Amino acid sequence: MRSSRQLVDIESCAGHILDACGEHVVLATPLGLGKPNRLINALYRRVAVDRRRRLTIHTALSLDVPNPSADLERRFAMPFLERQFGNDYPTLDYVAAMREDRLPVNIRVHEFYFQSGAMLRSRQAQRDYVSLNYTSVARDLAGTGINVVVQLIARRMQDGMVRYSLGCNPDVTLDLLDRIRDAGMPKPMLVGVVHEALPFLGGDADVGDGESLFDVVLDAPEGGQRLFALPRDDVDDVEYAIGLHASTLVRDGGTLQIGIGALSDAIVQALLLRQQRNVDYLEIIRGLYADAHDAAGHFEIGGADPFRAGLYGSSEMIMDGFMHLRRGGILVRRVYDDLALQRALDEGAIGSQMGPGDARILRDRGVLPARLDQGEVDRLAGLGILASGSRIESGRLRLADGESIDNEFDTAEALAKLDEHIRGRVLRGGRYLQGGFCLGSSELYRWLGALDGEDYDGLAMCRISEVNRLQRGIEALAARQRRYARFFNTCMIATALGAAASDAIEDGRVVSGVGGQHNFVAMGNELDDARSILMLRSTRRVDGRLTSNIRWNYGHTTVPRHLRDIYITEYGIADLRGRTDEECVKAMLAISDAAFHRELVEQAIAARKLPVDFAIPESWSANTKAALRARLRNARISGLLPDYPFGSDFDAVELRLLAALKWLKSASTQPARWLGLAKAAVWPGPVDHEALQRMGLANPSSLRERLVARVLAGALGRIR
Repeated sequence: MRSSRQLVDIESCAGHILDACGEHVVLATPLGLGKPNRLINALYRRVAVDRRRRLTIHTALSLDVPNPSADLERRFAMPFLERQFGNDYPTLDYVAAMREDRLPVNIRVHEFYFQSGAMLRSRQAQRDYVSLNYTSVARDLAGTGINVVVQLIARRMQDGMVRYSLGCNPDVTLDLLDRIRDAGMPKPMLVGVVHEALPFLGGDADVGDGESLFDVVLDAPEGGQRLFALPRDDVDDVEYAIGLHASTLVRDGGTLQIGIGALSDAIVQALLLRQQRNVDYLEIIRGLYADAHDAAGHFEIGGADPFRAGLYGSSEMIMDGFMHLRRGGILVRRVYDDLALQRALDEGAIGSQMGPGDARILRDRGVLPARLDQGEVDRLAGLGILASGSRIESGRLRLADGESIDNEFDTAEALAKLDEHIRGRVLRGGRYLQGGFCLGSSELYRWLGALDGEDYDGLAMCRISEVNRLQRGIEALAARQRRYARFFNTCMIATALGAAASDAIEDGRVVSGVGGQHNFVAMGNELDDARSILMLRSTRRVDGRLTSNIRWNYGHTTVPRHLRDIYITEYGIADLRGRTDEECVKAMLAISDAAFHRELVEQAIAARKLPVDFAIPESWSANTKAALRARLRNARISGLLPDYPFGSDFDAVELRLLAALKWLKSASTQPARWLGLAKAAVWPGPVDHEALQRMGLANPSSLRERLVARVLAGALGRIR
């Protein structure tokens, strides 16, 4: 057996890669958290100064620490960012170069997913962007000549032996290696960079001793970097309304896919209220709907009662929300890689613990064959039905306790004896959550790192091909595991006829990427009991002007209208599946902002999608932010819908400053607020000295600083 080369120095590792790969290094590195930034920077810097060499990087979601330029933003952000990331976080050199269009001519970077909005102004990044569905990445990169893969890995000692895990990113790496092998091409060098704080996760991610996988294991003391922890967002009224609507579509005993950010936090908080404070939850939901019939119709798709069977999570990303759902007793439905057993569980024929008569049920349901061979014995032991150590001996089933049973399970006697043996046994090998990669807060990483027992065993990090599609050859099992799936995703723009733009703007510039959205929409349409649900805010401000995110048409499409399913805005749910164009237009109008109804109706009439005498219903006039705020006011005041439902990374002073800075930003587009701010700046009232101290403005040293301090003091006064 070959041994991985063990290295302890980053520069030595970079030199080893350059020596092995020759003049053209074609490097693949995982999306998000799994990048070894310091090693990538070492390679980048060596190639940048040696024009005889070339470097091509294939990756996605290159995370970068914010670097605000405005004075107030910098004063607020820099102390927080140092606390969050440390003062020596190794930002990726190629990211800064791409943003400023100064990549060296011998270095190219092809990303299939950008950090949202980060590269809108970069010519180099926009030209070299590759539009790929997440599950297609391995297939499409296999022929690009990749000769080295680098990624962070986790390490643990078990029974005196070292084990490795791909941790946060088994998603593309394993699929890519298989695709390259199947194409008959040489295996690229695989460099695993040990990160002691990276959670060791199971499933496909657990690669054992790694000897057959890693060519190099780099354990460099100077190679550490803080795990990139996303600050937790606040959740506003619009996001809470969307999350509350979404929560009514989730069915007990079903499957959940959600993304990251404030909208996902809102969904999770709503689901927790549904589970733990159901009376309050129902009151909030009723308050959102002027027509109780509308709410009842959505309950038919999902529900509003507390969860009994619970949910299973199957999501490309493992994020904080799943941690909170697990802690809250919702993420408890387990699935098993055995079709007959899964069917018996779903239909309620058996439970997770074997009871009297279950041997007969297992036989009738096909879980237990008429006769067992050793392979079937091992399968049943792996599921926990038989005890480990059971075996076939002289044609009979020898149980682990030594008892021998006739291996003929179409006989009552054999079934009765087996029934006694399995009574009280608990199923094992099931999982409550599978994902392709992890990204979230520091709390999430601590939780993942501390998992043990059933909590650890039931979380499987998988190849993305196993998460984002129905696995080939076992489609029936994959579909049953994902029963009542609800695939929640976000989009930027939706049309009144049901198309969506999620990844790019009208002129073609990419904001982020398609990621797994295509696959979720496809599975939502492919699975009989699943739904694809796209969420968006009804409006946004562009250059200070309020615009609708529901348009008649848009110059870019991510999800075509023939795959239209469910849309959610703060004003409700539009179920478009199987509807006529006229019905779709009406449904989308009903969840759009009242300020844009007339314009959309006129466009629909002109396109012959609405009758010329169509009248806007009076009830739609309540689709305003003021009305929404009133509907949620009591729940906000009572603390059921807090600004930070899962805690904040900011301290109390910073939270006050954040509120003031947001008020200032909104005031820039509203002249009436500027007048109020001017008055507050002249007569600020009680001054928040603690906040001014935090911003370095307690003792302004120039006229400009005095003016800035006055404006900030005024804003702080306005939000008290």
